[in-house]
Amino acid sequence: MWSAAKAPTRRVACEPVAHLMGGEVWGPLMFLGALVLIFVGYPVAFALGGTALLFALLGSLTGDFDLVLLRAMSERTFGTMSNYTLLAVPFFIFMGTVLEKSKLAEGLLETIGLLFGRFRGGLALGVIFVGALLAAATGVVGASVTAMGLISLPVMLRNGYREDFSLGVISAAGTLGQIIPPSIVLIVLGDQMGVSVGDLFRTALLPGLALTGGYAVYVVVLAYARPGTAPALVREGSEPMTGARRWSSS
Repeated sequence: MWSAAKAPTRRVACEPVAHLMGGEVWGPLMFLGALVLIFVGYPVAFALGGTALLFALLGSLTGDFDLVLLRAMSERTFGTMSNYTLLAVPFFIFMGTVLEKSKLAEGLLETIGLLFGRFRGGLALGVIFVGALLAAATGVVGASVTAMGLISLPVMLRNGYREDFSLGVISAAGTLGQIIPPSIVLIVLGDQMGVSVGDLFRTALLPGLALTGGYAVYVVVLAYARPGTAPALVREGSEPMTGARRWSSS
């Protein structure tokens, strides 16, 4: 009799918590929790997995989630591993790691920097074009931003580029890996939406190239409108090559 009378009291006490933590609240809270763990410094894999398990436990306490559903975790894991479309993701990440560790991306940045560096905004143009090439080679944003940030940012700052302009160019060029094929985002999107990944690659190529061209045009216009923002490289015993000098020499 005592236990029968006690059970409704406990259920009534949990009802306000379950009402406040409805199903529509868990999604934003999980997103914020994952961001907090990532910004604190936890690896992305542990941050995402830990957030899911933590909120599964909280959801079970409020009655919005049944822990029995965790038994399907192994099946979902093997189902994802056997997905042939998603198999391309680790290979693209491996390709980006190889380019970064083998210093191929560094050599590419240095070569294009020497090619365009004597013009105003040349280093920024080199960063944009290298970002597009790395995006087309790997589709990994992290590899592109890391390589260009470590290699080109010190060179740009040492040659008089404004810090905010340099950081903006590197960040913008790094995001080209999201849209220029092959893109990991497009692969995951095609798998989840049931759309052909090849069709997504074909349709995303032109917008990616247009975005690259828009970045390049913006850099050139800003470099000549504000010469102090992106000056030309000056070698010893030489002068920066401007438009007037090119026309006079020709």
